[in-house]
Amino acid sequence: AYVVPALRAGCRVVTEKPMTTDAAKCRRILETVQETGNHLAVAFNYRFNPVHEEVHRQLSGGAIGEVLSVHFEWLLDTRHGADYFRRWHREKEHSGGLMVHKSSHHFDLVNWWLGARPQEVFGYGRLGFYGRAAGERSGYRREYERAHGAAAARDDPFALELAENDALRSLYLDAEGVDGYHRDRNVFGDGVTIEDDMALLVRYDTGATMTYHLTAYSPWEGYRVMFNGTRGRLELEVEESAWQPSLLGTSSGRGTIHGDQALANAGGPRLVLRPLWEPPREVELPAFDHAGHGGGDERMLEVLYGPVDPAAATTQAAVDASDASHRRATEEDGALALVTGLAANQSFVSGKPVATADVVTL
Repeated sequence: AYVVPALRAGCRVVTEKPMTTDAAKCRRILETVQETGNHLAVAFNYRFNPVHEEVHRQLSGGAIGEVLSVHFEWLLDTRHGADYFRRWHREKEHSGGLMVHKSSHHFDLVNWWLGARPQEVFGYGRLGFYGRAAGERSGYRREYERAHGAAAARDDPFALELAENDALRSLYLDAEGVDGYHRDRNVFGDGVTIEDDMALLVRYDTGATMTYHLTAYSPWEGYRVMFNGTRGRLELEVEESAWQPSLLGTSSGRGTIHGDQALANAGGPRLVLRPLWEPPREVELPAFDHAGHGGGDERMLEVLYGPVDPAAATTQAAVDASDASHRRATEEDGALALVTGLAANQSFVSGKPVATADVVTL
């Protein structure tokens, strides 16, 4: 609705991830790029995280030789993960599910890290923690439709109180009379059509494979990525939150829920190189700030739009030139990240491997 007309009008187009939410829309965007010769940028801010750039440098520099396999585990805690089940993202017809909306970040990172394109995807996905049936099994369900004004939600650790935060109240609660949108629905309610536990096996055109797991109900938040190569192994662990208390207020409209601020009880990153026949060694990492998506937001904005203060520009000085030229994601990168999630969604239904070329031709 916006990208295609903007490309045809000759505008410069920058879109968030995911680039879109289904295969038909993805094909329309790619066809429009071919027709017009105009391109777009996709805001994959995780590429701009200094820690992720160091991983890219290690791999592209041959630290572990040819990468043969990847294991990637991403954990969303019961504060962040639950938020996808309070709002419109819980309806797959609108969001594409977490494989599209959330995991496109992760799939793009692997495509970028490996310099590879996904070819085949097989996966299992289920709604095992959120939703009415799971909530009744676990005993977590409370009897309310939305948190605002519901007595049963007052001490519910899964409830979001919009009225307690100025930004959330003005953006959502005060606007309900205009748009009818409820931002604070019961995560154990009806109408949840996305998965909360997903496991994938992905094969790339380089021959490498990836095992991937996304959990949306973890007690801690963060991720682990392990690369196995012909000359050793590289291991990244980032602890964004060691644990979350059951009831925690929100001080920002986006706040800790969306990576604007550091999560409570935040840990840190660790990158370990394990060469063959040598002792493992920890790779020195730049100073890490959990806020702004690990520092990626500010640096991405500088690349996409230029520095706020040209005299104080930091991007080129902070990033190795060999990486900087590969950090701005195009419509092709957007499609390559999207197609893994779309193929995963198809595999969840069919129980069979899905060739990415059968979903979107790139």
